[in-house]
Amino acid sequence: MSELWVRCNFCRKILYRKEIETNLNVCPACNAHFRISAIQWIEILSDGEKKFEDENVRPLDPLNFFDTKSYKDRLKESTEKSGVSEAVINVSTEIDGIPVLISAMEYSFIGGSMGSVVGERISRAIESALERKVPYITISCSGGARMQEGILSLMQMAKISALLALLDEAKIPFISILTDPTTGGVTASFAMLGDLNIAEPNALIGFAGPRVIEQTIREKLPKGFQRSEFLLEHGMLDMVVPRNKMKSTISLILKLLLKKYPEKGE
Repeated sequence: MSELWVRCNFCRKILYRKEIETNLNVCPACNAHFRISAIQWIEILSDGEKKFEDENVRPLDPLNFFDTKSYKDRLKESTEKSGVSEAVINVSTEIDGIPVLISAMEYSFIGGSMGSVVGERISRAIESALERKVPYITISCSGGARMQEGILSLMQMAKISALLALLDEAKIPFISILTDPTTGGVTASFAMLGDLNIAEPNALIGFAGPRVIEQTIREKLPKGFQRSEFLLEHGMLDMVVPRNKMKSTISLILKLLLKKYPEKGE
């Protein structure tokens, strides 16, 4: 299909690409939210000025891992494909004038998987939020822990969760935004530990995938199982917010949590 046109995978309509991009990569026909990059998320949420942090922390190959190709080759290919050096970027910016730290995950970098450097970057962002006393926001888009790093990947779950407990003790707001997909070890750790857990419409959120669960329990799952709306109905999420309202929603929440909302008459 021409670069000018794109087919929606949900309603199957052929749409003008520019129209979708203007609509924040949301289908104007059926409201399907297409996956966007970590950089695009930062552009949507931030006021404009931003500072990228912890870019000097780069992944290695501690296990000398090889399946169909070496892990080092996969890292190099993913960097070239995604334009970022790891599956998460840390950014210091402002949302409606409120200073924040954001960790945004990049799915095109090995499926947004969480390796030791992803865990270290997120940990450093939390420590920076503690030091600066500014709210912390994560934007999750991940297939889970990175198998090429074995236990070094899995241990990031406990590491990040422990640091988030310190953020909680310091009464610094932590907002978790979950996009499609948020699965595996990311869901089982920081993505579900927000003071508020907010998802995009129809995002797949869970630990094991629905096909794996069906094959394990040998039963058909309910319609919409592990989708945002199902999780909201069953108390696993606080809100489901469309992309075009995400910034204003986060801004309002932060103003209320930080008690910066103007008094009546001001």
